[in-house]
Amino acid sequence: MAIPTQFQTATPYLIVKDCKNFIAFMQALFDATIEEQHLREDDKNKVMHAELKTGNASIMCADCTDEWKIQPAGIFIYVDDADSSYKKAIELGCTTIMELCTMHYGRTCGVQDTFGNTWWITSI
Repeated sequence: MAIPTQFQTATPYLIVKDCKNFIAFMQALFDATIEEQHLREDDKNKVMHAELKTGNASIMCADCTDEWKIQPAGIFIYVDDADSSYKKAIELGCTTIMELCTMHYGRTCGVQDTFGNTWWITSI
């Protein structure tokens, strides 16, 4: 199977309202970098397609339209420090879904961002 080197076998594609702010959220919380970004021809304030990289994971995203409705997701993500990431997520407006705790697989919590996505933030 041929896969471009910048992607993994499965890549989340999130369609959100206000994608530019979603990208800023990803940069602030997960140190994401923009690998590619294309704005809509008819509205330069809207993202037609963007590719973000955080750690070794790629996440694609775009602004919703009449044709492409909002499609949030639940994503499990490893971070260096779940405690500090949880604190930052709350500062960025996320809502707690699962309190920060220690499980057999690591330090973990669940938050929902203001775009409707649920993040299962975990560190080992």
